Amino acid sequence: MANEITGLMRRAARVATLSCVSLAAIASLAPQAQAIECRGRYQIISGNPLSTPYCEDNYLAQVARSYGSRVSARQIRNNPNKKAEVCRFMGFDNRVSDICAGYRDDGVRGFR
Repeated sequence: MANEITGLMRRAARVATLSCVSLAAIASLAPQAQAIECRGRYQIISGNPLSTPYCEDNYLAQVARSYGSRVSARQIRNNPNKKAEVCRFMGFDNRVSDICAGYRDDGVRGFR
């Protein structure tokens, strides 16, 4: 009985090892995830600039920091109240006025 249990444990260990090796091999063949490339407010997709919310939030944080605000792009992306606060603070700037159009209190609306 003890020999049977030992044999089963060895087989289970071999199967687990082979499974891990197989998964590692498959993962190495999968294409690597590429980081999002932003240039200003535009995301570069296949060499072409495209306006995306991700890059717009990065750009908004960058412009806000130029005004002295201590805000990160992650804070703006994950907290709509933070984005609204930043837009009320400096959304009048022409570089981000359309990004902040829905958040400003002055009645001015952008293209969105």
